[in-house]
Amino acid sequence: MDNFRVTERAAARIAEIVAAQQAGAALRVAVLAGGCNGFQYKFDLDQPAADDIVIESNGAKVVIDPASLSLLAGGELDYADELMGAYFAVRNPQAKSACGCGTSFSVD
Repeated sequence: MDNFRVTERAAARIAEIVAAQQAGAALRVAVLAGGCNGFQYKFDLDQPAADDIVIESNGAKVVIDPASLSLLAGGELDYADELMGAYFAVRNPQAKSACGCGTSFSVD
């Protein structure tokens, strides 16, 4: 899918988590109203719903609802394992500003 991409690092970590916790599940990436900038990212293990967009990458599955995908179009899901911690990160070209935590953004 051209609208949202999953990096190899993110796919590898998703596959590890799913194998250890809930085989057959996918990582749900959602955008919710809230956070310090208007929208925030949410990550959960979940089963795909009928209207979800399913992205399969390197053995991992990511699901996104259509409303969230409209706010993530052109973006990328990555995984970082740094000195300060390990986390999933979204690179979102639609985000006009973001807060310091990296999980909240605005599109204005």
